[in-house]
Amino acid sequence: MFTQATSCFSTGCVPICRAQSHIALKSAVLDKLLDRLDQIEPGELQGLLSKLVREKGLLQKVFEALREGVLLLDSEGQINFINAAGCRFFGTSPDQAQGESIEQTIRGLEWSQLVSSPRSTVSRDLEVFYPENRYLNFYLSPVAEEDDADLGYVMLVRDVTRSKAEAEEELESEKINALTLLAAGVAHEIGNPLNSLSLHLQLLERRVRDLPEGDQQSLSDHLGTARNEIERLDTILKQFLQAMRPTTPVREAADLHELLEKTLLTLKPELETREIAVQLNLADELPSLSLDAAQIQQALYNLIRNAYQAISPPNGEIVIQSVVTEYEVTLSISDNGSGISPEMMGAMFEPFQTTKNSGTGLGMLIVRRILREHGGELEVESEENVGTKVSLFFPRTDKRVRLLSNQAPIEV
Repeated sequence: MFTQATSCFSTGCVPICRAQSHIALKSAVLDKLLDRLDQIEPGELQGLLSKLVREKGLLQKVFEALREGVLLLDSEGQINFINAAGCRFFGTSPDQAQGESIEQTIRGLEWSQLVSSPRSTVSRDLEVFYPENRYLNFYLSPVAEEDDADLGYVMLVRDVTRSKAEAEEELESEKINALTLLAAGVAHEIGNPLNSLSLHLQLLERRVRDLPEGDQQSLSDHLGTARNEIERLDTILKQFLQAMRPTTPVREAADLHELLEKTLLTLKPELETREIAVQLNLADELPSLSLDAAQIQQALYNLIRNAYQAISPPNGEIVIQSVVTEYEVTLSISDNGSGISPEMMGAMFEPFQTTKNSGTGLGMLIVRRILREHGGELEVESEENVGTKVSLFFPRTDKRVRLLSNQAPIEV
């Protein structure tokens, strides 16, 4: 016969139920500690760490559970402990970092400057490029015993990449809004005088035709220069207005490959003149996309034109590839041109920033605005003296929904 199961089984000398209770208690303590980490004041932090240092086992378990990096340093800046998150942030391991100077682990930091004011806390932002590009914030605080004996320093490191990106997006949005207001004034204050100049230039050209032939040539040259400059200024104005106040796309079902083919046909004479080969690696079938055909053709025109203008003959090549996934269509345009410097990459979407002698610096800004108006995005990869790849991401028209597995009901 079966006997009734007891509420507690024993393994060795520790009952499982007690162990589970102990684990649950520790878990609750850890959860509370993690929730309070952001609210800990420097004084509380010192007291907490003084207690935890005496219990190294618990200290290590707590620190390894954190997503924030934790480093314990001696008074000379040598690392005594680094948790898993810290290793991940700085591309190191506990064995490698143990006993190493913080200056060796985090290149560019000067320990003497960080601790120039004894017993003071330091909070700084830094950008790291290895093992991946991140923005980090670290908080360095001295740790002392109750009798003021120095135990060293604790450094808390947070990944603020996402908040940094959100702040930059907000700043960019504010900048675009300011430029939009500027564009409204530009349309009136510059557009009207330009039209007047163009009309008066036409009248002057008619008067020149009535002059003796000897005088016509010199004046015609000057008038031609003035005409070119007016047309150039008019082009800059139109592109600026288009970049700052883009028209709402009029979407309808369109084939992206057909729009690409039409754009290449328009640019064919220029591509042949420059002896640039175009290689197409296109998907066999593309889903129908909801696009404003004129705007997308303009974006493709700008990107392909940028690509061949960056190429120095001979052996110029542009590779255009399309890929279809479950959720989006990607069209990439790659060239083997001069590439873009890191400095210019950071300012690529700033108005009037260009690497070309005759460029307006508005083309990439216009392309990105068009893509975003279509619910898509633009991505640029480049290496100097190697080439540039621009990828356009379009959301699929037939947006699909994937049902996730059932979750436990939420108690209200």
